[in-house]
Amino acid sequence: MTSSGNAVPVFLYHSVSDDPPPWIAPFTVSPRVFAEQLDRIADAGLTVVPLRRLVAALRGGPVLPPRSAVLTFDDGFADFYWTVTPLLTDRDLPATLYVTTGAVHPPGGTARGSLLPPAPMLNWRQIATLDACGIEIGGHTRTHPQLDTLPGRKLCDEVFGCKRDLEELLSHPVESFAHPHGYSNASVRRKVQKAGWSSATSVGYAFSSPADNALRISRLMVRADTPAEQFQAWTEGWGAPVAPYPERLRTRGWRAYRRVSAGLGRPVGGPPTD
Repeated sequence: MTSSGNAVPVFLYHSVSDDPPPWIAPFTVSPRVFAEQLDRIADAGLTVVPLRRLVAALRGGPVLPPRSAVLTFDDGFADFYWTVTPLLTDRDLPATLYVTTGAVHPPGGTARGSLLPPAPMLNWRQIATLDACGIEIGGHTRTHPQLDTLPGRKLCDEVFGCKRDLEELLSHPVESFAHPHGYSNASVRRKVQKAGWSSATSVGYAFSSPADNALRISRLMVRADTPAEQFQAWTEGWGAPVAPYPERLRTRGWRAYRRVSAGLGRPVGGPPTD
């Protein structure tokens, strides 16, 4: 697939570790590979901009610099503090970290109330420190559910409650949201907007663009098995579709199946989609 000159790669990472728990290993890159990918981004002449600059452009504000890119990280793994941040700081690169608040480790204890399996996660002190150091902290719900399968009350608790959790900790507005698994629909996006989030990222396996949906920003997920050639293609602006594009029929079918399964008390997972 080829892309246009308006393609904006919004890279999605999860854990950056040499020894991740098995459940997140397929979505983990090693510190060595991550550093190499940051170097590839620089060598390709991309300008890494804060997510808020892309959001401003999507909402009719100043245009992005030519060949812009954005770095995002989901869930809130502890390696972001110890491994990712030093690599970003050395290169003076901005990033957005989306936190699942129910997975945050409280002082002297372990996190409870998250659907994510056990893993080393950030604690509240570390999140506050990252915020003070200039990392944008965003929300990723409280428990990491499939939002498009939830009834209204539970959906509100996840979307509104996550925002409240983070703003109480950081003492300032938190504006960026990420849909768990990349799943959303029009109803979910209306709730996200009503809660006061100014943007929301999805997955899509596609480039974003100045015409993308600010409440469903497409991202390119970087996985353990992402070939170097594929990542290089993304930095050069090709190898993926460009958002926006119509929702795929298979996405609608998969959503319907997940909703029925959840209603029967047998929720299903699956790969993040658009």
